[in-house]
Amino acid sequence: MRGVAVLGFLVAVAPITATPGASLTLVVSRVATGGRRQGWWVILGTVTGLYLHATLAAVGLAALVLRSAQAFWIVKLLGAAYLVGLGLWMLFSAARRSPSTTSPPARTRRLPWRVDHPYLQGLLGNVLNPKAAAIYLTLAPQFLEPGRPVLVPMLLLATAHSALHTCWLAGWTVVSGAAGRLLRTAAVRRVLDRLTGVILLGLGVRAAVT
Repeated sequence: MRGVAVLGFLVAVAPITATPGASLTLVVSRVATGGRRQGWWVILGTVTGLYLHATLAAVGLAALVLRSAQAFWIVKLLGAAYLVGLGLWMLFSAARRSPSTTSPPARTRRLPWRVDHPYLQGLLGNVLNPKAAAIYLTLAPQFLEPGRPVLVPMLLLATAHSALHTCWLAGWTVVSGAAGRLLRTAAVRRVLDRLTGVILLGLGVRAAVT
C-alpha cells in the first residue's frame, strides 16, 4: 500500500476523529474519576474496537450488517441502548454523590472485562457504533488497491487510524489529568457526571433515530 493512500485516509477520517463522541466523553469522565490511567484504558478499548471493525470489514462479515437492514438496525439499537444505559448510570452516580467529599483516584485493580471497567466501556462504545463500522465498510475501501489482498492493507489503515485516535484522546487525557484535583472535587464531579450522562443520552438517542 502506498503512503499517499494512508495519508489520504488519515485526512478523510481526521474530522470524524475530532468530532466529540462517546470515546472522548468517556475519557474525560474516567480521568476525572480515577486519574489518567483510566483514560489510557478507554483509549486501549477504543483502539481494540477499531481493529475489530477493520478485521470484520476485511473478511466480509461486517458487510452483512450493512446489506441487511434488519441486522444494521439491531446493531444500531444495541449501540443506542448501551449509550443510553451508560448515560443513565452516570446520572445515577451524580445523584448519589455526596456534596461534601472529594473523590480520590481509584487505585483498586479491576478486571478489564468487568462492566464498569474503562477498557470494556471504551471497547463497547466503539464496537457498537455503526459509524465506526461504516468507516471501514465505505470509506477505507476507497484507499485500497483493486485486485490485491485486503486484510493486511485494511489493518495498516486501522493502525494509522488508531495512532491518530490515540493522539487525539491522549491529549484530552493529559489535559483532564492536569485538572484532576479540581475535577475530583465532589461539586465538580457531580456537574461532570450529569453533563456526561446527558451527552451520552443524547448520543444514544441520536444513534437510534438517525
